[in-house]
Amino acid sequence: MGQHPDDGAVPAGARHVPVALPRVAELLAPALSVDGAVLVDATLGLGGHAAALLARHPGLTLVGLDRDPDALEIARRRLAAHAERVHLVHTVYDGIGEALAGLGIPRVHGVLFDLGVSSLQLDAEARGFSYSRDADLDMRMDPTTGPTAADVLNTYPVPALARLLREYGEERFASRIAAAVARRREQAPLRRSAELVELLYEAVPAASRRTGGHPAKRTFQALRIEVNGELDALRAALPAALDALAVGGRIVVLSYQSLEDRIVKRELAARAASTTPVGLPVELPGHGPEFTLLVRGAEQADEDEIAANPRAAPVRLRAAERIAERRQP
Repeated sequence: MGQHPDDGAVPAGARHVPVALPRVAELLAPALSVDGAVLVDATLGLGGHAAALLARHPGLTLVGLDRDPDALEIARRRLAAHAERVHLVHTVYDGIGEALAGLGIPRVHGVLFDLGVSSLQLDAEARGFSYSRDADLDMRMDPTTGPTAADVLNTYPVPALARLLREYGEERFASRIAAAVARRREQAPLRRSAELVELLYEAVPAASRRTGGHPAKRTFQALRIEVNGELDALRAALPAALDALAVGGRIVVLSYQSLEDRIVKRELAARAASTTPVGLPVELPGHGPEFTLLVRGAEQADEDEIAANPRAAPVRLRAAERIAERRQP
């Protein structure tokens, strides 16, 4: 990992390279250059994207959201030079509407979502996000509230556990893994990530392990999504974010797995489509597209960025600009 220019305020072990920073800055620049521009960084994390954008746009006001109080404190220190232009809010990103209302901000000019688990969370051994380090099976992005991954593993009925592994982890061996978890927890509750990794090595067939990547990857993803309600939060947050954008405002979303990207793709496509009935010769008033898409499909990181920042490898970037006021329901 490289060092960001503002990393002096970031503790060792929490330094990171913001994914797709030049492209994010390029896409947001036209919207953030207007007088009085407001950017919502809905997944503030360590504040890498935010620090760069505040430095490039001296008139910009930032509203930074994050559910992780440790991340907010690190970002607060990192962004101290811009403190008079920064509002930090402890909330999940589906609280974007309430956060803006609480600040008295009716419309914004940019929104950024950098989804998935943050560098801080991956690198903090005690949080249990990584299958490469032994830790308590926690996986809460906000460690002050909610059930842990251990709670899910030790209390969910086998059919429910298999379903979440299949849907959220896209795990082919979901039923086999759920049955193995059930047998194991009858003897003793699963508490540590190393215990789960050992179980997964035994449950996933050897042939699949040789070709399908680490056998724990999909299960850990599924548990993290479940523990943090990530997909439900995203389904609620995207419409709220799009509704908050002023005409000319832009949104950029960085997704890291297909489930997230599918939700983003659908929402942006719906807002960029006309609702005039097919066959009518003219566009009905109030039925035209609200947004235009700024990239074709989903952009991926190039080889140079992946070499410099391996965590960029799975990224899928989508972006859109509001071109008309919100359609009437």
